[in-house]
Amino acid sequence: MRVHYARFYCPQLCNHRLVDDKQYPEAVTPQTMLSTAVIVKYFSQASKIDDGGGCWPALSPLHPILCPPLSVQSRSVGTDHLKSQTGKMTSGESKSELFTVSTGDGGDAHQNQPKKLSFYEHYIQPCLAEVLGSTLFMFVGCVSVMGNVGISGSIQPALAHGLALSIAIAIFGEISGGHFNPAVSVCVYLIGGMELMLLVPYVLSQMLGGVIAASLAKAVSTNEAFGNATGAAFDAVQYSHGIGSATLAEMIMTLFLTMVVSMGAVNVRTRSHLAPFCIGLTVTANILAGGGISGACMNPARAFGPAIVSGHWTYHWIYWVGPLTGALVTVSLVRLVVGDKKIRVIFK
Repeated sequence: MRVHYARFYCPQLCNHRLVDDKQYPEAVTPQTMLSTAVIVKYFSQASKIDDGGGCWPALSPLHPILCPPLSVQSRSVGTDHLKSQTGKMTSGESKSELFTVSTGDGGDAHQNQPKKLSFYEHYIQPCLAEVLGSTLFMFVGCVSVMGNVGISGSIQPALAHGLALSIAIAIFGEISGGHFNPAVSVCVYLIGGMELMLLVPYVLSQMLGGVIAASLAKAVSTNEAFGNATGAAFDAVQYSHGIGSATLAEMIMTLFLTMVVSMGAVNVRTRSHLAPFCIGLTVTANILAGGGISGACMNPARAFGPAIVSGHWTYHWIYWVGPLTGALVTVSLVRLVVGDKKIRVIFK
């Protein structure tokens, strides 16, 4: 938090020099520094007091005392003082060029405004990032499944999917948000985290990434490994009596995943820089817990790509209905219960 006053004549501090917005208030003597109550410009990251011709080394350690963090009250007092000082200006000094108040944790007011993105950066680049990120993440996942048949259970696929997803989100998150999952995109859109015009392109990009990933995984695997793993398609449900439990498991696991995404990456009050790690760890935990029930897909695009390449469509619909239902339950909980004031639709 800081306040700066731009283009203000301050005889006490500056010997009648014009203090521009890009200069620090200068003190020419220790006496004036200690006696004045006017701070023309204050930066919280400033570490020295410079008069343009040199530094006062003896006063540098006093900076935390001379320029403490400003509270709302102190900002108000400082503004009132500056207003009173304008009455002492000479007729040749312009009172119209008084001060600009800027508050915030970032830079100046113009720096806090969001940068206007080009059409490519706003619409095309995010979709390309979703294709590329989905391809890399799902390729690692598919290869881990093909190389794991009958060896280490769910540990290898769980670690591979979780780590690859964390890395992909960390790399592409600032471009597209790092969804790589139609269920996540639907959830993020419904809680206000993305615009409608990007929803369908995102889902198509993720499905394309899944197909490319499955094709690349087939290209680097032996025919035997590809056949034993059914091309990394989900075949955990072999009989109709397992449909209910598999669908419910997919719904609950996707609910967990989308809740982590919503609260860790979208909801302002709970947003965290650890979101990529938490999301990947959630996928790992879900695969370890539910891999034997449904395969722990949680991602329709991850099921779609291998199904296209291998031709295995048995009970494929489970991996759309379960995850999308889980995402809708998350939307309800975030919108009604745990979301912040901007997202929540009740009790604002």
